[in-house]
Amino acid sequence: MNLLKPVAFYTLTRGFASTRPCHVKPDSRQAELMARSLPKRLPLKGVRDIVVVSSGKGGVGKTTTAVNLAVTLAGMGKNVGLLDGDIFGPSVPLMMNLSEVPLVDEHNCMIPPVNYGVKCLSMGLLVETGPVVWRGPLVMSAIQRLLKGAVWGPLDILVVDTPPGTGDVHLSLSQHVPISGVLLVSSPQIAALEVTRKGAEMYRTLKVPLIGLVENMSHVICDKCDNRIELAQNSTKAFASQLGVDVLDSIPIEKEVMQCGDSGTPLCLKYPESNFAKAYRNIGQKVIDFLDNKRTDT
Repeated sequence: MNLLKPVAFYTLTRGFASTRPCHVKPDSRQAELMARSLPKRLPLKGVRDIVVVSSGKGGVGKTTTAVNLAVTLAGMGKNVGLLDGDIFGPSVPLMMNLSEVPLVDEHNCMIPPVNYGVKCLSMGLLVETGPVVWRGPLVMSAIQRLLKGAVWGPLDILVVDTPPGTGDVHLSLSQHVPISGVLLVSSPQIAALEVTRKGAEMYRTLKVPLIGLVENMSHVICDKCDNRIELAQNSTKAFASQLGVDVLDSIPIEKEVMQCGDSGTPLCLKYPESNFAKAYRNIGQKVIDFLDNKRTDT
């Protein structure tokens, strides 16, 4: 008997306690009560590592990075999943060419659809077209459902795309699951880098390690003379040095990025010999090395 069925009703649970700033250090009893109200940080069944793609700044290419990193890691022999953590503006379904509603198993757990060898789940696959107008507790409940209400395993790496800012989604992720590392993404403008700094400091406050920084849209390569035109004056390298992280690679601006994103074919797959794809293979290997070294140190 086939127990799989489409998701007909998307149930969200409540019960997240809100916290407010406190200027007095809590005593032991208060600390115990506060700890009870927080969700428990437990590993996802069958998922070895969780890598969060984050910035703090919008429009710097986080989703493009998450999608191309996921398919690149899959091409390198890893079992990979991709979670779209942008509840209000999900783009992963379009960029991964997915539209079907996930099935659920006999335990009411969602089964992420697969494309390009990557398991994917997004709010864009669960709600009808239209704006998602939710307050914080519903957003946090949705993240919990996408994380723990789905059959992700077996996975080597779950890549999580995140929205701009330092709010509910980021806090919910760090509270619910152990994050192996954060991949920062920024374009080379000072304005973008300074907001990225805030995102990095947030994760450091939450004791989540930083894998490194991807400098996106950093330069243009002329398709006639192959001349490289830099768009910034080493601002990213100076920023990364201050932050204490490495620049994993610099991604050029290529017109095919928009075309591939709109058509639902990741550029790394359509143009595997492009500079763009080569950069992501380099980034993918550095992510793998970071995770391997982290497990060895642990």
